[in-house]
Amino acid sequence: MNRLARLPVLSALTLSLLIPMTGCRPLEARDQLNKGVRAYKNQKFEDAINHFQQAVNLDPSLPMARLYLATAYAQQVVPGADTPDNLKNAQMAIAGFQEVLAKEPKDLSSLKGIAVMYYNTNQYDKAKEWHKKVLEVDPKDAEAAYSIGQIDWAQANRNAVSDLKAAGMQDTSDGNPKAPKAVCQKITQDNSGLIAEGLQYLDQSIQIRPNYDDAMAYINLMYRRKADLECGNDAARKADLAQADDWRERAMGTRKTNEEKKNQGGGGIVMDADGNTK
Repeated sequence: MNRLARLPVLSALTLSLLIPMTGCRPLEARDQLNKGVRAYKNQKFEDAINHFQQAVNLDPSLPMARLYLATAYAQQVVPGADTPDNLKNAQMAIAGFQEVLAKEPKDLSSLKGIAVMYYNTNQYDKAKEWHKKVLEVDPKDAEAAYSIGQIDWAQANRNAVSDLKAAGMQDTSDGNPKAPKAVCQKITQDNSGLIAEGLQYLDQSIQIRPNYDDAMAYINLMYRRKADLECGNDAARKADLAQADDWRERAMGTRKTNEEKKNQGGGGIVMDADGNTK
């Protein structure tokens, strides 16, 4: 899951500029909006923020102005950084997206923007919450379902590594059959819910998009984490690992097919986890 890499709503800018408006302030606001778009396209995000904010101040009803402003703040956010400036930019983006949602509760760009901001500031439970809101509006959004599964795996992986480390062990990625029973029980307690939910949403993403190779790759990883939960049942552990291997092969084969179709230009558009073309 990458941070917002592009401003999809800019494609609607030309149409929005055709809306007739009268009076000096609306015209000044539209001029600021145009300047903000140019600054954004040139990756001058601070300038873009200033122009978009002026557009909002001059005409709060200007179409897209608040969404552009929030997205410009989002582009300033560095994933994973916990500096005050970074967290402030993320919060400003979230606040802006929420202002859009106050008028348009089903605006997918804003719902996704908030989910990405929480993910990029390591607030994973909130990120999952907002991806679920996306699915409430659009149950066919494969990226949202994938993102929930990817976050569940990241949390489960962190828990397993931490629990093993506390016992003086390293993760062997094979279900850790040598882990003491108490360690296995602790991992099971921490990860059972995450693994079940993650597999559910990853499967959902593939049901929506059968050629979703990234989702297949994470199902492989999730089954390797599921193997940790078998606690002495060696047959079940090996069955989980066999499932993992199967999904790894499917992911590799599907990715190869997707790349071939893309190179040939005859297989349609392949999308990444954020809905961008690859």
